[in-house]
Amino acid sequence: MSRNTQLNGAGVQRPGKDDDICPVCKSSRYLNPNMRFLVNPECYHKMCESCVDRIFSQGPAPCPIAGCARTLRVHRFRQQTFEDLKIEREVDVRRRVAKGFNKQESDFESLLAFNNYLEDMEVTTFNLLEGIDIAATEKKLAAYIAQNAASTSQNNAKATQDRNMQNVPTAAHNQQTLLNRASATRADASSLAEREEAQQESLDAIANGRDKAGQKVILKKSTARRTAAEKARDKQRQQEQQHQQQPTDTTTNSTEIYKIAGLKPIVHPEPEKPYDPFGGVSFTPSYHTLQPHYEHPWLDRARTDPSMLAGGYDLREYYQRTMLEAFAGLGCFIEEEMKAKNKGQRAGEVEEEEDTVAVMAAAAAQ
Repeated sequence: MSRNTQLNGAGVQRPGKDDDICPVCKSSRYLNPNMRFLVNPECYHKMCESCVDRIFSQGPAPCPIAGCARTLRVHRFRQQTFEDLKIEREVDVRRRVAKGFNKQESDFESLLAFNNYLEDMEVTTFNLLEGIDIAATEKKLAAYIAQNAASTSQNNAKATQDRNMQNVPTAAHNQQTLLNRASATRADASSLAEREEAQQESLDAIANGRDKAGQKVILKKSTARRTAAEKARDKQRQQEQQHQQQPTDTTTNSTEIYKIAGLKPIVHPEPEKPYDPFGGVSFTPSYHTLQPHYEHPWLDRARTDPSMLAGGYDLREYYQRTMLEAFAGLGCFIEEEMKAKNKGQRAGEVEEEEDTVAVMAAAAAQ
């Protein structure tokens, strides 16, 4: 036997080995190069596409692999992504668990509570992968998903929004790049048209025997516009380089079965209050009520004097100012303010004495 066909006691992989043979119909990829293998996430047994169509096209049927009695459906068969079926199954299990366990660190009161949550998620994944207490683990996972359905959908929506926000700068840059390219294309087309027009005019001038002064002016204009188009293209290249250099930045039974410790309490936002341009400051008088009319001889003369009424003077402004001056200071209590002031001064003196004693004690200890 040649050394090329044997290495460390193992034969070299050839077409027709076990990985290329359907375990159901025993067809080989060596005889049928176009044969495709499909797997079902229910049991992850591999079989060819012909066997899937032949066995499961009429409806659900048990798996044809010996020792596997699980019921399979044709719509769940898919092409294998990873070469190793163990990795294929682990990726599917982790994806299914992560779809339910999607809380973030900001949802917990402490880092320890979040790490315990991640550990619980990993234990659930490990039990499903290794077949440890499958029934209890599936029940626990279903209870958690049912209990946190609302928060799970909110977290999924938030994650989708974050991804969209990360894609906004890229989309804006792509749109700007397209606009710059369109502008440069229009400038090139305009420059080309002007150049052709200048050439045609120069030919007409030569044919008619005219001077070339007009030709020189046209050529200067064309050269200036061509320079502007080149500047626009250089600016576009600089913007693309700057963008590339920037870092890319980011039920009761269910409660008894499964409970997450350390979650922050959900605080619902208060309903939005009507807009107040004065920030809640009230201008309604507290100690008096402003009347629309006050009887006084001087006021009667002011109501009928044209020299006062012609300028738009309103007596209600006088009423308001007079009442404010009369009642100003009624809410101020000097004795209480002095007591609070003296109390604050005494507290400050006590703190200074305590600091002095502490400094002296520290110096004596040294």
